[in-house]
Amino acid sequence: MNMETPTPLSSGHLAQQVAFQRSELNLILGLYGRMVAAGEWRDYGISCLKDAAVFSVFRRTAETPLYMIEKRPRLRHRQGMYSVIGMDGQILKRGHDLKTVLRVLERKLIRAVE
Repeated sequence: MNMETPTPLSSGHLAQQVAFQRSELNLILGLYGRMVAAGEWRDYGISCLKDAAVFSVFRRTAETPLYMIEKRPRLRHRQGMYSVIGMDGQILKRGHDLKTVLRVLERKLIRAVE
């Protein structure tokens, strides 16, 4: 697992970080709970970085992430700030609406339950 070094304090203020809002986390954790119940996912990690917030999904804790759900506000006026990235680094879906972007993973849930 890649561990980021702590961001040093500058002038008594924390460096600006990107984070998921509560409504975004509700959507992501709702999907996560359904995938855990289906036996597809087992663990997750959240990283709040300077330019992105990343929700990583794991089948097993010691593995590389199956999927990464990223929020990159800098891309909000271009392709959209939300993206789902597969374990091979390929962007599976990108867009402006998180709920729409997460549908690419919901389709995998429908196949898993069949």
